[in-house]
Amino acid sequence: MNVEQLLISTSNQSSTVFQHSGFDAQKATLVLAFGQRTLLEDARPFTFLKSKYPNAQIVICSSSGQISNQCVIEDDIVATAIQFEKTQVKATVVDIISNANLPDLGTQIKNDLGADDLKGILVLSEGSKVNGTELIEELIGKTNKEIPIFGGLAGDEYHFEKTIVGLNQDASAGKIVAIGFYGQNICFGFGSEGGWGDFGPEREVTQSHKNVLYKIGDRHALDLYKDYLGKYADELPGSSLYFPLSMREKDSNTSVVRTILSIDEENKSMTFAGNLPEGSSVRLMKANTDRLIEASAQAAVKAQNKVSAHQLALLVSCVGRRIVLDDRVEEELEIVKDTFGQATILCGFYSYGEISPTLDHVACELHNQTMTIATMFEL
Repeated sequence: MNVEQLLISTSNQSSTVFQHSGFDAQKATLVLAFGQRTLLEDARPFTFLKSKYPNAQIVICSSSGQISNQCVIEDDIVATAIQFEKTQVKATVVDIISNANLPDLGTQIKNDLGADDLKGILVLSEGSKVNGTELIEELIGKTNKEIPIFGGLAGDEYHFEKTIVGLNQDASAGKIVAIGFYGQNICFGFGSEGGWGDFGPEREVTQSHKNVLYKIGDRHALDLYKDYLGKYADELPGSSLYFPLSMREKDSNTSVVRTILSIDEENKSMTFAGNLPEGSSVRLMKANTDRLIEASAQAAVKAQNKVSAHQLALLVSCVGRRIVLDDRVEEELEIVKDTFGQATILCGFYSYGEISPTLDHVACELHNQTMTIATMFEL
């Protein structure tokens, strides 16, 4: 497996960040391009990418910050081209604007990608219209929990207006792209860590509907949340990024983090980026920047392999982490690079939701406020 990574400007001028000595653009199999939504709309990079990598599946995804192997959040589009030697790649796209029925979309992805030698699915989904939890549950069901699924929900910087994704064309709204990897030689590693600190007791969700939380115990969710936030309650909903919830479903030892998207003062409810089922347990969390950065290193350790010299690491970190870490945000990229070493090439983006397998859920889980890493290499 060989990799090339480019930075592409609005005028489609490019510069090379990294290139393996054996890389051949004509043989590139897959291109992953990340950029801010407005940048992608202005640059429309597909024509340039197609001319450079004519035989590749080209995926373009908007972000809340695009990550390069230089361990910085770049101003330009970051395009990473992968030349697999022994692995087949197939991609499909579905449109939730023309058909919002997730079972139909899941069936299409299954029909387009399903095969006996399917080893993993990368999902890059629009992030402003889809219910991430329901999307993941649909894909898990269609793959019988047997295939690792990873990726993330597209971002829109800090605007939260719309997100765009494209397969073999310039990105547009409402698209979900799924990429299948096939054969015995492709290998993956996965790691996902948050680094948030718990505080307060664990409490039961007593009233919710999908991703809207109404009651925790016998209290309205928003009232309880405000009591814990104290002086930060006046800064809602912005301050909620510093105080997400951990959620643990019944009969599970694994917790996931849920980001608060909005609050409803009239109904005293909160809307999250993922579902919070009734009967699950939740606990407030708070940020500690040192712990957030260290968690990124822990995710890299989990995803690391010691088999192949050429390895690509896809980093999907939450926009909330970028906001909380502020001017220290690139430290979480640097510590990942230090953990992996120079032989691992980094790419990725800041997202509205991260998708990664967990120990309890073999296929995948929707995460928020985490650094999620998927490594891939060929034997």
